[in-house]
Amino acid sequence: MINEEYKAMLGGKSVIRGLSEYATSRGAEIGYQNVFDYSLGNPSVPAPKSFTDAMVDLYENGDPAAIHGYSPSLGIPSVKDAIAENLNERFGMAYTGNHIFPTTGAAGALSHAMRAVTKPGDEIITFAPYFPEYQPYVKGAGAKLTIVPADTENFQINFDAFEAALNPNVQVVLINTPNNPSGAVYSADTLKRLAAILTAKQVEYGHDIFLISDEPYREIVFDGATQPYPASFYANSLTCYSWSKSLSLPGERIGYVAVNPTATDADLLVPMMGQISRGTGHNCPPSSIQLGVAKVIDQTADLNVYETNMNLLYDALTGIGFDVVRPGGTFYIFPKALEDDAVAFCMKAKEYDLILVPSDSFGVPGYFRMAYCIDTEKVKRSIPVFEKFAHEVYGL
Repeated sequence: MINEEYKAMLGGKSVIRGLSEYATSRGAEIGYQNVFDYSLGNPSVPAPKSFTDAMVDLYENGDPAAIHGYSPSLGIPSVKDAIAENLNERFGMAYTGNHIFPTTGAAGALSHAMRAVTKPGDEIITFAPYFPEYQPYVKGAGAKLTIVPADTENFQINFDAFEAALNPNVQVVLINTPNNPSGAVYSADTLKRLAAILTAKQVEYGHDIFLISDEPYREIVFDGATQPYPASFYANSLTCYSWSKSLSLPGERIGYVAVNPTATDADLLVPMMGQISRGTGHNCPPSSIQLGVAKVIDQTADLNVYETNMNLLYDALTGIGFDVVRPGGTFYIFPKALEDDAVAFCMKAKEYDLILVPSDSFGVPGYFRMAYCIDTEKVKRSIPVFEKFAHEVYGL
């Protein structure tokens, strides 16, 4: 008999992927250039030439056994050392390579981190709006996900609701900053307050509470700002990262978990993640991609287009009459829909070939997400369509 649990999941297909597939099929009918597809967070800028050159050099001049052979189960030591050194230099940390666990993207990092510090039945808290795939990641770990309602004023943490949700069964608090879908960047004040609460609750409950920080958008921050490093505020931190956005490498599926050296059992957690891999079939990302990113560890793709696109959309949407919290980073914007039913709003927008993602799956009703990782020229062409849609359907 097939597994009924996974069979049931077939009915819960990703809303985002479904909209992306619709946009592709619609594009085949009218030309994809005429479909304003804001559904999928797929980077639109090319990977830097330095990465391509590094990969070409590896394949032409590297040791074939190292490039194509199995990676050690805990990752390639030279790659782990390079990641640790880069984090130490940037954020004043004290990682060694032994605190780094390479993974297949941030998703693999999150799944390993959750399993390492929870047992079945434990509770993980996260904050709306949140990435919908957290649900299967947490369920796969056997834990329960509790969603703290959003602070829609600025999409920082709703601390009153957070403190009300805390209880002795909570073993993990999961944050995502810069945030998908809101684009919010958690401030240093937010992270300090979060760390103070967790530190106090660890004493009250008599057990560790780990902070898992999901940071694939760390490098995409606007107005010349930087993302404060959450692990620098709190000892029991596991940082989950991916080069999917910073280097425009989503298809290469390469990321890592960084275990704060001051965390409880810090020297055990990476070896434990190696054992988790045995049970999940993860068995480390490809050797060549680990070696490639290590050669460009301090570089990014040209990410400036995302800020350009954000400013165009923010100015246009607020000018039309949308209520929008200005994003501090990522390539997402999260306006309030023009009616309470975000699904109905997005269905009406589809009639204008505006492909928008309703906010329900992000845990915040009445909003919609736009992934503006598309050509700036297309963003500009979409603005008159938004104006027409808002005028003809909602009278703005």
